[in-house]
Amino acid sequence: MAEKLHLTGCLPEELAAFFVEIGEPKYRAMQVFKGLHERRLHDFEEMTDLPKALRAKLQETATCSILTVESRYISEDGTRRYLMTTHDGFPVETVYIPTESRDTICFSSQSGCPLKCDFCLTAKLGLLRNLTAGEIVEQIILVLNDVYGVGVETPHGTNLVAMGAGEPFLNFENLIKALEIMSNEEGLFIVPNRVTVSTAGIVPKIYELAAIERRPHLAISLSAPDNELRDRLMPINKRWNIDEVMKAAKVFEKSLKRGERFTFEYVQLGGVNDSDEHAYELADLVNRYKLNRVKINLIPHNPAEQLDYHPPDNFQVDRFKEILESSGVSAYVRRPRGRDIYAACGQLAAKQERNE
Repeated sequence: MAEKLHLTGCLPEELAAFFVEIGEPKYRAMQVFKGLHERRLHDFEEMTDLPKALRAKLQETATCSILTVESRYISEDGTRRYLMTTHDGFPVETVYIPTESRDTICFSSQSGCPLKCDFCLTAKLGLLRNLTAGEIVEQIILVLNDVYGVGVETPHGTNLVAMGAGEPFLNFENLIKALEIMSNEEGLFIVPNRVTVSTAGIVPKIYELAAIERRPHLAISLSAPDNELRDRLMPINKRWNIDEVMKAAKVFEKSLKRGERFTFEYVQLGGVNDSDEHAYELADLVNRYKLNRVKINLIPHNPAEQLDYHPPDNFQVDRFKEILESSGVSAYVRRPRGRDIYAACGQLAAKQERNE
């Protein structure tokens, strides 16, 4: 039996072609698109603007939803971690992070991750498979419906970060398609300017992203100022080293529109990459490539018992930041959210219990 088409992962023109194929008028496509994305419905039976016969036909040939929420964990700071499974049994994790001014949803692009970064718990899973465009979009719909109610408009919009499980640039086509679907005015209407995509440094895709007109913001995970240390912490550096990453970053910077910046992410590991010398080397690296429209997000390591690292103390985190700023480099400290439920950066590993 043929697998049902997951309509949540279809662009409007693809939906139109599908309806013609099943002998229905094209205009039904936008009705269904709005039902899936604007009203955030997850069952054709709820689309009462469609004829009953058409709803029955859709139930036979297509599906709205293919992810199942297995568990939901709520942190003492309000962060929520969702553990979902795909129709073929692979884990998918999504994190909701509330603040007073905005809500952020951190979504996954892969089940697991192939990159083996030494400080990341997700790396222990390895790559299970790429997620489809529909599975990426459906994560957002499921979280919004859980937090606000089905179809209820968010009070202050939603920001998205592709910083969950997986390397987004190794699933580039599905990622870009998902972002295009979510940006549609007739649907979720989450525009690229509200989205940040994080890469460990897949250099060809940085160049490719630079050439896209309507694109998300870029964050590049660096986490070391020299190749020897980065080779150890992030093995992807052996494929594209720091020089290649920085050259790509410079090209990306030149493509930025007025007022835009991009980000380097630097996971701080106590006693490993957090010394004053590392801070000066990092500042020198940024200044040597004349990167003027970049900020550095400092991320104190989020510990887990399977990882042999710990975060620096607060004094050294602040000291590292001060050295960067004194060298003319913008730096910010990203304080952890959801550590107690394994929802913080680098902790996603399909864990079933709380992080006590």
